[in-house]
Amino acid sequence: MKMSDSKEIAAPPAEVYAALLNPEVLKACVPGAQEVSGSVEEGFEASVTQKVGPVKATFKGQVTLSDLIENEKLTITGEGKGGAAGFAKGGAVVSLAVSETGTLLSYEVEAKVGGKLAQLGSRIIDGFAKKMADQFFVNLQTHLAPEEPDAEGEEAEGEAGEKKGWFKKITGN
Repeated sequence: MKMSDSKEIAAPPAEVYAALLNPEVLKACVPGAQEVSGSVEEGFEASVTQKVGPVKATFKGQVTLSDLIENEKLTITGEGKGGAAGFAKGGAVVSLAVSETGTLLSYEVEAKVGGKLAQLGSRIIDGFAKKMADQFFVNLQTHLAPEEPDAEGEEAEGEAGEKKGWFKKITGN
């Protein structure tokens, strides 16, 4: 499986880069992460519980960071085993660039799965991988710029007010 995308993060590249190297931030941002420990130099150990289609498993694995170019680029390589569910392994090249809103984070992922996971088919696996990546970046954005959800909350209240006004016009109440 191959996947690539770019995401805008409302924080400077140095802050995004530091967050990607911090095990506590990774634990908070990786969907289903139970534990993330280790260091950039020695690599990280992670335990992640996920349900992919009908298969639910806890994956335990190693993650190594390499090709580190401060505030610009890094390569992530990892492998996890989920018992009878199978395994997942792969890598990602992550690039950071200054953008108008903070940082443009681009990534290219190449991964392989085996065991019961592989039997689910590429459509389910690819969809799940995209969903996981999207959720990670939503979590990262929330962690780095927590004021963002407040702005959305105010917007949602405004929409509710408009709906109430519309309903009021129809019913006269």
